[in-house]
Amino acid sequence: MSSHQSGRRKLNVTAPHKRAMMRNQVISLITNGHLVTTKPRAKEASRLAEKLVTIAREGNNFNTRRRVHSMLPYKQDAIIKLFNEIAPKYAERQGGYTRVISLGTRASDTAPIARVEWV
Repeated sequence: MSSHQSGRRKLNVTAPHKRAMMRNQVISLITNGHLVTTKPRAKEASRLAEKLVTIAREGNNFNTRRRVHSMLPYKQDAIIKLFNEIAPKYAERQGGYTRVISLGTRASDTAPIARVEWV
């Protein structure tokens, strides 16, 4: 089995920068309900958002809040919205909480643009 292209996207930034960028994008997705960014970033943000919803679906107890807080440490109101509004909507759904819609290319640099939203 080949090990090429089996991991995550690097997005041409350092690991701490990528972690902060993904956290900020997921916070934006949670608070606004949608996110418009480049397609590779959208796919990575979608992966993290799906993991957070899966954890939050388990219930609003100390351990699940601690686990979500470790991924989104600096935006408490986004965590509250995740547990109170978003996770209960997907209690019966077996994954696939977000969709990534291609929006064509950006005029300035022809980067592929996509919109992430909750299903």
